[in-house]
Amino acid sequence: MLLRNCRLVVTWSEDGSPRILENVDIRIRDNKIEEIGRDLNKETGEEEIDCSRRIVLPGIVNAHTHSPMVMLRGYCDDLELHEWLSRVWEVERHLDERLIELGSELAIIEMLSTGTTAFIDMYFYPHITAQVAKKYGIRAFLSPPFIEVLISSDKCLKELEDFIRTYSGDRLVKPIVNVHSIYTCSIECVKRAHEIAIENRLIMHIHVSETRKEVYECKKKYGKFPVELLYDIGVLSENTHLVHLGWVTSREIELIRETGASVTHCPVSNMKLATAGFFPFYEMMMQGIRVTIGTDGAASNNCLDMFREMKTAVLLQRNNYWDTRIKASHVLKAATLNGYRVLRIDGGDIGPGKIADLVMLDLDSIYLQPIREDNLISNIVYSATGRDVSMVIIDGRVVYDRERDLERWRERAREIREELNRFIEKFVQAHR
Repeated sequence: MLLRNCRLVVTWSEDGSPRILENVDIRIRDNKIEEIGRDLNKETGEEEIDCSRRIVLPGIVNAHTHSPMVMLRGYCDDLELHEWLSRVWEVERHLDERLIELGSELAIIEMLSTGTTAFIDMYFYPHITAQVAKKYGIRAFLSPPFIEVLISSDKCLKELEDFIRTYSGDRLVKPIVNVHSIYTCSIECVKRAHEIAIENRLIMHIHVSETRKEVYECKKKYGKFPVELLYDIGVLSENTHLVHLGWVTSREIELIRETGASVTHCPVSNMKLATAGFFPFYEMMMQGIRVTIGTDGAASNNCLDMFREMKTAVLLQRNNYWDTRIKASHVLKAATLNGYRVLRIDGGDIGPGKIADLVMLDLDSIYLQPIREDNLISNIVYSATGRDVSMVIIDGRVVYDRERDLERWRERAREIREELNRFIEKFVQAHR
């Protein structure tokens, strides 16, 4: 595949700052970028795509979501986290594989059409989500979650072992180890989950320090803050991926840095569920911690658009710091380069040898004008939304082309809506 005359291309310099290329060709062979230059010769049998009216970005990682929960978009929207969780768990006890399939498909359609190339997922029936991800060609990192308040750890362990066996060699679907939290799982369960992650060289993905209540109860029960607890029981490592961290101490940040763990900021979900606190983006970034961005599920965000999430991340950070130390480039890097580093894939950047995961925006979108090299990063983060995505390439293959796919996917989303609404309406009537 040859991407001809890409008008503007965003890459990353060795010092982590953005670098803009103009009017270049990008050659993709198999699933990697082979070369970048001007006036590259078209090779026999090579597909050529005109990118003269496109902005080309590295792939974007949604580093934390619960994709099938899109079925609960708008459900009990005005509750705080722990009450909201109890209401959601009531519904989740009635889910089956068909509902998970529909929710996963709707979420993946939304993510692809808004520019997400990979996502880290935590939800039930992950084999169903994995099948849908493979069908659409998106990268998915997932597994059955340890959540002992709903499922026994023995049952989850068996499902996890089966999932690892099934997908350990897959190109797009990769197993991880999901632990819901320290308040839904025992210490023994968390330790065993981390052992499995280490044994299999997998990510252990866990919610941590999301609310003040969680922090206070952990301190009361164990005499330690949540991240301190994870460190003391030996489950904080470079395999550990921590999500939320709105109530974290300076000492805990040092422990995250010391152990090489990675972190995810979910600004919209945290504000919507009124978890308060403050994700210390700048302090973590300055200590070399891999900071990433996630939407959380569409039940607690209502949106899976990573462009909206990036803008909100900057605005929330500036509101909390009372200054502009967090830049647009910082969150763009978090969503691209850092995301791929957490996934241990050589992507999130555009250059020879990098994985060919790319997102293209419409250069002529009315929402981005006037656009130039000097305001490109700002316009991407502050002005662009998923509606500006015109094409997505994953693993060297075009998986979304707006002209080819948008209307067909809209019709499919309408069909899914009808079936999901029948389930929700029936559930609400039965539980009044």
